[in-house]
Amino acid sequence: MPFLSSKLQQLSIPTAVDPSVLLRVCTALHHQQHSSDARLHASLRNSLSTPDTDPNPHLTPEFFLRVCNSFPLSWRPVYRFYLFTLSAPSFPHSSLTLNKLLSVLGNDRNIALFWDTLQGMAQDRLLDRKTFLVSTRTFAEVRELKKCVEVFHLANRNGWEYSLDTINMVVENLCRRKLVEEAHHLVVKLKKEVAVLQPDAVTYGWLVKGYCEAGDLIAASKLWNLMADEGLEPDVWVCEVMMETLFKTNRFGDAMGIFHMMRIKMMDRLGISTFRIVMRWLGKVGKVRGSYMVFVELLKRGIKDDDSAMSSMIYGLLARGRVREARKVFDQMKSNLEISVYHGIIKGLLKLRRASEATCIFREMISRGCEPTMHTYIMLLQGHLGKRGRKGPDTLANFDSIFVGGLVKAGKSLEATKYVERTMDRSLEVPRFDYNKFLHYYSNDEGVAFFEEVSKKLREAGMVDLADILSRYGEKMATRDRRRDRPCRICEDGHEVMV
Repeated sequence: MPFLSSKLQQLSIPTAVDPSVLLRVCTALHHQQHSSDARLHASLRNSLSTPDTDPNPHLTPEFFLRVCNSFPLSWRPVYRFYLFTLSAPSFPHSSLTLNKLLSVLGNDRNIALFWDTLQGMAQDRLLDRKTFLVSTRTFAEVRELKKCVEVFHLANRNGWEYSLDTINMVVENLCRRKLVEEAHHLVVKLKKEVAVLQPDAVTYGWLVKGYCEAGDLIAASKLWNLMADEGLEPDVWVCEVMMETLFKTNRFGDAMGIFHMMRIKMMDRLGISTFRIVMRWLGKVGKVRGSYMVFVELLKRGIKDDDSAMSSMIYGLLARGRVREARKVFDQMKSNLEISVYHGIIKGLLKLRRASEATCIFREMISRGCEPTMHTYIMLLQGHLGKRGRKGPDTLANFDSIFVGGLVKAGKSLEATKYVERTMDRSLEVPRFDYNKFLHYYSNDEGVAFFEEVSKKLREAGMVDLADILSRYGEKMATRDRRRDRPCRICEDGHEVMV
């Protein structure tokens, strides 16, 4: 049945819930969800009972949760099973089970029943933090903003006092789910109606981050200025979010203004992440001197640098054509570098059309023990052959013979059609060649022999750099299969180790 997880069929998995009983109950709920209460309850009692037991041992909170998981988007079977559990005097409902019920009702957008259930939970004093998250998220998603505010008043009337920590938790949850406008409305309404719920720096911080991630810089700036007017100082992470958003919108002056403010007021709280953002964006636009000055300040203040920040500086130097300086910085770095540094210098050299030097860096990273990723191979192939493929000087070893022919050999003739037509009319426009898919087609035993043969042809044609790249990828495919097939031995602690 489609509404049941396939895991229910795996009876060998130890669990407190009997899968066969769960299957019978879910089947009855699915087929008789529109039946009368008497008929459905009788069917459920029969499904829960076994020849030796009564229904009560199987009717546990865990069993109720499993039933809810079987119908995550259908409120009727779950709610009718909930009504059935109310007729069992020994069944203990708690915040956990009722929150799960609320989640299913919210997923199916049954708001009227959702609100009634929430009120019942509040009267029984079963509200908890999860209840606030589920209820406010559901009301915000359906734009029931009055009820979203009323959740806090309902909780206050039933023993859960107003708390700024609670509203900050709710605002964070809404902003993470791209519901920043609804979160802002909630904050404004509660600020007017409840004196103790005056937003603090954390509240405004999440709203600023939410608007920045939504691309609404104007609303984020208004909240930023409102924080300053109320005498609140934003946290470091809020400043970083605002600063990066300003960089993305090419407002470098405003972003650097925030950075200078942080250097004056929060220097003892700054970490590598702040300097990394500034160095990366200054390097992207070629402001290498500014990036280097930030790096020097980072070292003077005793903050440990990382490879990501150095990668941004190296790429910035290469973007300005200062290859010698970039190579000097690269040579002075430690041997066990992260792959981001190699990617930075390879990308910069390819931008300068120095594919041969980029391949030398590729060989160097392998000799230093840094394993290339798929992104490394794709960058190098695009640098040597172009994003749409270049003909090449040799007729037997070029883009058309290797990659277009490889597509045909892999059975992808339709994808190769445009490139085959270009061999007859070089002025024909073709789409970008997907090197990623091509490498995926030959990531198997057949690919090992294919890349070995191709690299041999390329060496004979004098294209050693390209031959080394494809040869290395073929070796990676060969060793991958061998690693998969290697036998295992059991250690003393019970773990499996490859021989």
